[in-house]
Amino acid sequence: MTLQKGRGTREEIERHQLARLRELLSELAGANRFYSARLHAAGIDGALKSLDDFRRAMPFTLKRELVEDQRLHPPYGTNLTYSLDRYTRLCQTSATSGSPLRWLDTPQGWNWMLQCWLRIFAACGVTARDRIFFAFSFAPFLGFWTAFEAAVQMGCLCIPGGGMGSAARLRMIYENQATVLCCTPTYSLRLAEVAESEGVDLRDFAVSKIIVAGEPGGSIPAVRARIETVWPAARVFDHHGLTEIGPVSFPCSQVRDRLHILESEHLPEAIDPRSGQPAGAGAEGELVLTNLGRPGSPLLRYRTGDLIKVLPSQTCACGSREMALQGGVLARTDDMVIVRGVNVYPSAVEEVVRRERQIVEFRAEVDV
Repeated sequence: MTLQKGRGTREEIERHQLARLRELLSELAGANRFYSARLHAAGIDGALKSLDDFRRAMPFTLKRELVEDQRLHPPYGTNLTYSLDRYTRLCQTSATSGSPLRWLDTPQGWNWMLQCWLRIFAACGVTARDRIFFAFSFAPFLGFWTAFEAAVQMGCLCIPGGGMGSAARLRMIYENQATVLCCTPTYSLRLAEVAESEGVDLRDFAVSKIIVAGEPGGSIPAVRARIETVWPAARVFDHHGLTEIGPVSFPCSQVRDRLHILESEHLPEAIDPRSGQPAGAGAEGELVLTNLGRPGSPLLRYRTGDLIKVLPSQTCACGSREMALQGGVLARTDDMVIVRGVNVYPSAVEEVVRRERQIVEFRAEVDV
């Protein structure tokens, strides 16, 4: 069954997910050492009857389990479905919450991520006529690697910005008349700061779209407004993903502050981070994901640590019925602090601080 761009009823989306999940489970059984025993213990196989059965029986996958697996079975662990000679790509997490994870991909899994990016670009209005500047380091973390290659497939002129200082990147963006900038939210502000110090007027640039990831800022109104003020001809588009999962969400084309999960390629859930039980619509919860197109290095019911607020299921103004996240990724479960009984997230602090135009960089410290 093919689901075109996530359009369809909830029933059609879920039938598509179940068919893809059955294919994945059949591929993993007996071949993937990490998951085979878990699937057997849960009584799950390619004859799975429903998504609810999967959610009830299959335990969560935790990042610490993957880290420990790679420690015990270096260097790549046992979450590999095929022999090593079938893998052609290596990425590594940024290790912001512990030891880095090495992640291998087959050509099939890598191409699946490129297809995810094609939907993200389409949601942002990117076409083959665009020239895209990628302001990231091209280091081992997944970053914008897949975005770069997906844009090449689209026919865009792709301009790599690794190994450059900010002033040199600005010159590249200007001289090549880049129309799209891919970077983190804070780096787009850093480029604007450097432009001001160099006497460069960003109104003379051709950039009309800034696609951001890596931080919550793109879905924080004050941060987005700040970026669009210093880049006056550009509109900011948010999305998010994980090295170990792949591209996850795309920006709603009609409602700002909203991301949609790529449900044609993922099975998402929202849970209470403390109890592990399903979180109701409108309540904050932790995003749990099963990716459906990366069988060489899969993740089943992976607790991402991303805090989200899921809107009630309905057809969005953009026409999609895929899971809608109000405010995008709100924070990380490991970033939350409780102040006088109130949950406080770094993104909430940034929302306030970014309203002050004279503040460029800041650091928040927690004193306990």
